[in-house]
Amino acid sequence: MRVGALLEVRHLQKFFPIRTGFFRREVGQVRAVDDVSFHLEPGETLALVGESGCGKTTTARCVLRAVDPTAGQVLFRAGSGNIVDVAAVPRSSLRPLRREMQMIFQDPFSSLNPRMTLLDIVGEPLLVHGIGNRHERIDRVAELLRLVGLRPEFMRRFPHAFSGGQRQRIGIARALALNPRLVVADEAVSALDVSVQAQILNLLLELQERLGLTYLFVAHDLSVVKHISDRVAVMYVGQIVELAESQPLFSVPKHPYTAALLSSIPEPDPRARPRGRRGASPVTSGSNDVNGAHRQRVPLQGEVANPAAPPSGCYFHPRCQYAVETCRTVAPVWEEIEPGRFVRCHRAHELNLPGVEVQGNCD
Repeated sequence: MRVGALLEVRHLQKFFPIRTGFFRREVGQVRAVDDVSFHLEPGETLALVGESGCGKTTTARCVLRAVDPTAGQVLFRAGSGNIVDVAAVPRSSLRPLRREMQMIFQDPFSSLNPRMTLLDIVGEPLLVHGIGNRHERIDRVAELLRLVGLRPEFMRRFPHAFSGGQRQRIGIARALALNPRLVVADEAVSALDVSVQAQILNLLLELQERLGLTYLFVAHDLSVVKHISDRVAVMYVGQIVELAESQPLFSVPKHPYTAALLSSIPEPDPRARPRGRRGASPVTSGSNDVNGAHRQRVPLQGEVANPAAPPSGCYFHPRCQYAVETCRTVAPVWEEIEPGRFVRCHRAHELNLPGVEVQGNCD
């Protein structure tokens, strides 16, 4: 494990069997997570981004052992200093780790029990782990509600009485109840209005600074990711294709799929009109918006590869305008082309791909 790292994922795989017929025979596998590796330093935010179905949520659930990985290691540095392989530890031994690894769910309504009050919802982790008596739990819930910007007198109310943003604050309070060191935020703002998204993101940043939290932030919206992440990992069909610090990844992408995702970020200018073919998926082929020159966009051809039957060579080559014969026959290796920058692409050293300007925070 890397020196000082809080979490290190090594060659993680999760395959789901495809069964058919009366006897439910296995006829194939869906490669939901296929050889994923990354690490997290204490106090940083790593964003895991990609299209729907690329495997980012499955990766996050494997990290927390909500689902059992098929292969690979998930090494976590516990508070005691011991390094634990979360992927291999018996389920009976997982409970102590749950106190240090928590999750914020995507849907702030379905993740809350409508028959439980805020006191019961936020206090349930304390009850399950046997922390404090009832009065101490009430005090702790009141403290957590204040921490996330809610009034303690709300603790006797039910989830239906709150807005979407308030419900997500409740989910955040529940995740923080046991003072975790690692928080996995699975599309934590995607179900919220844009104005509320900014409030929740600012809350997460404030809590990180105040409590020293480490985030694995799962998202598909890069305009959100660039405001909160220290590093970004881009996933495509179960594989991470590029991983780098946020600024260089947004400014100078090294993988064509990363450039395609960046070009899909809406420009905050009502006069901006995409110059690519109408209705096509965009990929940038020009520069950023500078003095009225809007980003040039060209179509991204083809469909997302089938994870049950991925193409040979590079999984992205059927949609890549830069693909050569090697891309079609030889799988690219996961390599570090610059210090701290990893890419899975045969032509990463020679391509000059356009990026986007990274602006300020989300205030």
